[in-house]
Amino acid sequence: MGRWEPDAAGRLREAAMALYAERGYDGTTVAEIADRAGVTARTFFRHFADKREVLFAGSELLGQDMAAALAAAPADASPMEAVTAAVLASAEFFDDSRRDSSRRRAAVIASTPELRERELIKMASMTTSLTDGLLARGVDPDVAALAAETGVAVFRVSFERWIAAPDDVPIADVIRSTLKTLSALTA
Repeated sequence: MGRWEPDAAGRLREAAMALYAERGYDGTTVAEIADRAGVTARTFFRHFADKREVLFAGSELLGQDMAAALAAAPADASPMEAVTAAVLASAEFFDDSRRDSSRRRAAVIASTPELRERELIKMASMTTSLTDGLLARGVDPDVAALAAETGVAVFRVSFERWIAAPDDVPIADVIRSTLKTLSALTA
């Protein structure tokens, strides 16, 4: 493939995922990813800070979508109702076209302690964002923190259930089911 081909970032992501599956995350270099994608290592670094970011680039968009949905929740929504709106907004990010890549990404992350740590940092950032959004709505800090933590737990459990589910199950249905389980658990 010529170095002038479009969508270098997409090719780099695909090359990285293939190599991570073949050789493991630790057994793959940036140079190998770039070579497989048909670009130079310099081009790799124009798109990603390091080989880890191939897996995490774009996660800030998910957080922004969720924060926007929380902010757009009705003014009279309870903290958990606002957080539920935020978690349900993730369904737009994880449409069925992302399921296969989400499964592959999750497998790579699960197999590498460094990546599991990075995933936890991403979840902590999401929690902070939701907490800040609730605080901006005038929610008590303790309630905001608990609601945000709960929302991120619902998201995480739902996401894991979604990638394990049959292909015809939308993530929104999984999120709703997880919320029902939470409601029954706390009743």
